[in-house]
Amino acid sequence: MILLSIALGLLATVLLLPTVSDLTAVLRILVRGRTPAPVAPADPPRFLFLVPAHDEELLLARCLESLKGLRYPSARFDIVVIADNCSDRTADIARAAGVRCLERTAPNAPGKPRAISWAVSLLPVRDYDGLVIVDADTEVARDFALQLAARGPLAHRVLQPHSGILNPSENALTRMGAVLAAADYDFAYVLKTRAGLNVPLSVGMCLGSGVLAATGWTAHSLSEDWELYAVLTERGVRIEGVPAAKIRSLEASTLREAASQRRRWTAGKLTVLVRHAGPLLRSRSIGLAQKVDSLAALSVTGPVAHLCAVAVAVTAALLLRPPGSPLLATALLLTLVRPAVYTLVALCADPEPVRAALAFAYLPLYAIWRAGITASALAMLGDKPWVRTQRHVPPPPRPLG
Repeated sequence: MILLSIALGLLATVLLLPTVSDLTAVLRILVRGRTPAPVAPADPPRFLFLVPAHDEELLLARCLESLKGLRYPSARFDIVVIADNCSDRTADIARAAGVRCLERTAPNAPGKPRAISWAVSLLPVRDYDGLVIVDADTEVARDFALQLAARGPLAHRVLQPHSGILNPSENALTRMGAVLAAADYDFAYVLKTRAGLNVPLSVGMCLGSGVLAATGWTAHSLSEDWELYAVLTERGVRIEGVPAAKIRSLEASTLREAASQRRRWTAGKLTVLVRHAGPLLRSRSIGLAQKVDSLAALSVTGPVAHLCAVAVAVTAALLLRPPGSPLLATALLLTLVRPAVYTLVALCADPEPVRAALAFAYLPLYAIWRAGITASALAMLGDKPWVRTQRHVPPPPRPLG
C-alpha cells in the first residue's frame, strides 16, 4: 500500500505541474509589467509556405486557395507542396493551383517530419525570413501573413499562430474539439506568451530562417511539433504565440477517424517526454520557470486523458485506502481545477455556447474511448510507423477574415 501511495503522490505532482506553471506565469507578468509592443519591419518579411501532403486530394485545393488569397505582397511569399508518397491526384492539384510541387517517393521512410526534412534540404530556405509549415487540411485567414509579419524581424524567432477548428459545428465531437482548442489558444497560451514562456508548437508554426540555419530540422518522431518544441526550448529559443494569426484545421468527426490521430499524438508526446525530460532539466539555456512549464506541457496528454487518470486514481485511493488516501484524493481532484476553469471560460466565449455545452454530454463516452486510446498508445512508444488520419470533406466553415 505504501507503493500505491507513492504512485498516487507522483501522479498528483505531475498533474499539478500545469497549475504551478500558470501561477508562476501570473507572478512573472506582475513582475515584468507590460512588454513593449512589437515593431513590424520596414520591408515585409519573405515567407515560404511549405505544405506536406500525403494523398490529400480531398482538401488540398481549399488549403492552397486560402494561401493564394492572402492579403500580402505576392512577391514576398512562395508556396511549395510536398507530394509525399502519394497515390492520388495530390501533385496534379498542386500544379493546377499554380504552385511548386516536390514529389517524394520513399515508401520505407513515410511521415510528415521526414518529408519536411527532405524538402528543407532541397529548398533555398535562407532566402526567406520564415518557413511556415501548413498542413494540407488547414485554411488560413486572409491576414495570416500580415499578423505574423507584425511581430517584428522573423529570421531569429519562432512563432505559433492561433490554431482553431475548421468544422466546429459538424457534431458533438468537433464542438468539444473546438472548445478545448480555444481553451489553449485563446487563454492558456496567451498567458504563457505574456509571461515569456514558450508556447507549444502545432499546425502553422513559423520557423525563422536563422533558427533553422542554427538548429536544422531535427524532428523525426511521431509528434514532430512536440519534438521540435522540446529541442528549441532546451536550446533557449523563444517560441511566441500569435493569437491574431488564425489558422484552422479539420477535426476528425468520428471516433474511428480520430483513433489513429490521437494514438499517434499521445505516443509521440510521451516519447518526446521520455527522451527530452533529462536534457530539459539539465539545460543551462533556460530558467527554472521554463523547465517546469515545458515538463508540464509534455507530461499532461490533454484534459480528457487527465480526467480519466484522476478518476482511476481517486477510485483506487478511496477503495484501497492506502496511507494518506484522503489527502491524495484531494490533491488529485485539485488538479482538475485548472482544465475545468479553462474549459468553462472557453465555453462562455464560444459563438454557440449552449450547443457547445450540450456537446459535453458525450464526455463520459468520449472519456472511456480516450482512456483506451491512451493505453493502446503505450505500445507505440518510440519511432513507430506513421499512420495517416482518415479524411472527410467538412461543411463550409465560417469565414476567418
